[in-house]
Amino acid sequence: MKIGELSEATGVSIRSLRYYEKQGLIAPARLANGYREYSPLTVETVAAIKLYLNLGLTTEQIAGFLSCVLMNKEAFCSQVLPVYRQKLEEIERQIVQLSQIRNNLIDRIASVQAEMTQTIQNGEET
Repeated sequence: MKIGELSEATGVSIRSLRYYEKQGLIAPARLANGYREYSPLTVETVAAIKLYLNLGLTTEQIAGFLSCVLMNKEAFCSQVLPVYRQKLEEIERQIVQLSQIRNNLIDRIASVQAEMTQTIQNGEET
């Protein structure tokens, strides 16, 4: 299967597939003319990569356990749970930070609106 066919079969751009290859996530054979030739199993590999990217994992994190999960269930791959836990902790920290930013914005909006109301009431429009 050529890279264009793999792209069409997976819905992943050729550029992304080349990036996955560069990251060591997929490994095509090379034909005599230099073209990449992908195994039909690469479709499953790319589907797994998409799943893990949608969980917010990096290609580096995925590379750490991809070969294991392609051969076994996740439950049998000891590398998976620590990565999931680390990602969840990261997301929880981001949620706290975003909540703080949200509260700061709410306070600033209220402050600006109060100042505008006060200015209008005092007849000081600009």
